[in-house]
Amino acid sequence: MSWDRPFAQPVPLPEGPPAQTLRDAADYIRKLPQPERDGQEWRLAVQMLIDAAEDRGPMLFARMGIVRALEAHVERTLAPDREGPNRDKLKCDGDASV
Repeated sequence: MSWDRPFAQPVPLPEGPPAQTLRDAADYIRKLPQPERDGQEWRLAVQMLIDAAEDRGPMLFARMGIVRALEAHVERTLAPDREGPNRDKLKCDGDASV
């Protein structure tokens, strides 16, 4: 198992330097608050990191998992009303079928 495997391109992180290796990405995830870390996107990213570290998955998938989890976090931060029970308020007036 090698957590020191480098990404082909560093993964920009919201805080601190970009993740250069699987270990950097894992360290970033470990510092997240537990409720956020338990989210579906982060659980998938962790699994992809583990698979890459154990040579069971490509580094590209590990990078994609981290990037997608970061994007999902930004989406929730910028548009919190789109989640949960209030998401129906975003429907157009012409969408009467639902």
